[in-house]
Order: sequence, then structure tokens, then C-alpha cells
Amino acid sequence: MKLLLLLALVALAQCHVTRIPLRRGKSLRQVLRENGLLEQFLERHPYNPAAKFFNIFGSSEPMVNYLDNEYYGTISIGTPAQEFTVIFDTGSSNLWVPSIYCKSLACSDHNRFNPTKSSTFIGTNESLSIFYGTGSMTGVLGYDTVTVADIHVHNQIFGLSETEPGDFFYYSPFDGILGLAFPSLASSGATPVFDNMMAEHLVARDLFSVYLSRDGRSGSFVLFGAIDPLYTLTGIKWIPLSAETYWQITMDRVSLGDNVVACDYTCRTIVDTGTSLIAMPDRDFRSILSNLGANSNGYISCDSVSSLPDIVFHINGHRFPVPPRAYVIESQGSCSLGFQSMGVPTESGELWILGDVFIREYYVIFNRATNQVGLSRLL
Repeated sequence: MKLLLLLALVALAQCHVTRIPLRRGKSLRQVLRENGLLEQFLERHPYNPAAKFFNIFGSSEPMVNYLDNEYYGTISIGTPAQEFTVIFDTGSSNLWVPSIYCKSLACSDHNRFNPTKSSTFIGTNESLSIFYGTGSMTGVLGYDTVTVADIHVHNQIFGLSETEPGDFFYYSPFDGILGLAFPSLASSGATPVFDNMMAEHLVARDLFSVYLSRDGRSGSFVLFGAIDPLYTLTGIKWIPLSAETYWQITMDRVSLGDNVVACDYTCRTIVDTGTSLIAMPDRDFRSILSNLGANSNGYISCDSVSSLPDIVFHINGHRFPVPPRAYVIESQGSCSLGFQSMGVPTESGELWILGDVFIREYYVIFNRATNQVGLSRLL
């Protein structure tokens, strides 16, 4: 075993792979709460995680869905490079950042791309609109060199925002979004960054992998072009995609211990780094809350946490448990469950989203070569 691990590490070192460190910071929700703006924000920006996946509001990418994200990385755009903090989001496909043409308050304290200072920028007359919840970010599309660690993607199409609604996103800890889903989701037919990496043979393998640290520890990363063997010591369970849009798979059922409590007859499931919690249909949400003894808002007695069972996701014939230390969130002396209900159109069927609460328990491999998701339980 040790010899195999050593050989894998040597092979990893010899391949062209790129590791992007992710830092864990305060979420937009935390910052708004600290500034006394959270209640007003939620009144003006109705939050429905399903909107991101079903285009409920007739738009592409509801930014309110990033309210709870805590993991951010750095990229640069242009020549010379201009840096931006972004969310690496497997639930969307576009890259966009604020631009100097954006005069909204929300842009004023963020890094803004200046195309006049980049010798490699190519402008277009194509527009881009990204939905926020009560308005849209509008902008234009352009081409430039996007640098992700040591990978240089030339002539990458991206969005430059010109307007951003409301003053709430003034407090946002990130500048923009780098989408890692499939091209079929991209607004305006834009080619996603990772697709260009593959097309230009800038990665050793047509896959990327994600590790999110627990309990505020450092070390989170996105690894382009490789699988780190140090994070697969428990083996990898491969799951075929059920659609090549989002990273969508089929889940068989959900249980608390051996008691099936949700997703009785299979359900569509999306593995999404851009969603913080585990989201599910309201019926399943209420069933899980009832079985765990939580109130209707998901709060639970902190004294009962030690006696709670694992929640087990049954996928492709395998069990993927998440323990209570992972799905119970303690904040300011109260405990809540890391689950959320979402309204999903009836015609769309049941949908679950496995966000960061799940991903922190598993090293996740997003394999474009085989159209599979790989999960390896973290020690």
C-alpha cells in the first residue's frame, strides 16, 4: 500500500497539474448579519436554491444562491494580470467579474477589470445578463488571457459587469464566479474555462477534483488535471452522470441509520460546490426534521447532537454517510441542521443538491473524460 501511494505521488509530481488553494472566510450571510442587514436582504431577495437549477425566474444564475458560500480562490485576467477572488462553482458554467464600467455601489469595493490596461483584451458587442433575485447584473462579453495558478488560458470569453443591483453585494466577500459545469449551461454560448483547458491540452487529465476542509482548517483546494492519492486512501466510488449539464447523478434513497426517510423512489441529485448546505424538496425536508427532532426552522437542541444518527445517501449501490458533527451547524450558542428546503416545479420532479456540508466529508472528483463523479470518504 505504501509503495503504491509513493508511486502515485511520484506520478502526480511529474504530471502537469495545478492546485488552486481555496481560503475559507466569512459568508455573505455572516457579513450581512454583522452589519444588521440580513433581515432586509432576505425580504428583498427571496432565497430559493432551486432557482439556480430550474431557471425559475427566467434567468441564468441567481446570485442570492451564493449567500452561504465560504470558500474562495484567486485567478487573474489580462496582460499584465489583474487579480480577482472567485467562487469555483460546479453548478454554473460562466466566468464573470466586475468591470470599471460598473458604477453601482456593489462594485465600488471590489476588484474591477480594466480592459484598457490589458494588451491582450478583445472586446465584443455581445451582452450578458445574470439574475440576482430582484434584478440583474448586466454586462458585456470579452476575451482575454485567464490565469488559474500556472495555467494560462488564452482568448477565454468572460463577462464584464456594467451594473449590479442593490447595495447588499457591496459586502460580498467575492468578486465573481468561475463556473465548472458543462457548456450546455453557459449563457450566450460562452465556452467554460475548463473546456478551454481541455481543448488546449493544458491539463494532464480531463478532470478536476475538490477538497474542502472541515472546521475552518486550511488546505482546501481545487486540483485541475489530477487526483491526489493522499485524499483517496479509502478508495474511490465512481458514479455515472444522469445528465451532462450540471454534475447530476441519481440517488437511490436517503436514510437515517437504516430508516429510509426521504427520496423513496430515486431522485435527481446535483453535486454543487456553489451551494453551501444540502438542499431538498420540502416534503423530504420536513420528514428529516421530524425524525431528528428539530423544529420547523431546522433548529435542534445542542444537547441532543451527540445522540443523532448519520444521514446516509444511497447512490449507485453505495452508502455515503454524513455524521451529525458535519450536518449540525453551531453558531452563537444555537444549533441548526445544515439542510434547507427548496421549492421545485412539479413538472421538474424531485431534486436534491449535495453542497459543501456533504463535500466536506468526501474528496470529490469531477471526471469529464468518463462523465462520472468520484467520491472518496475523507479520514
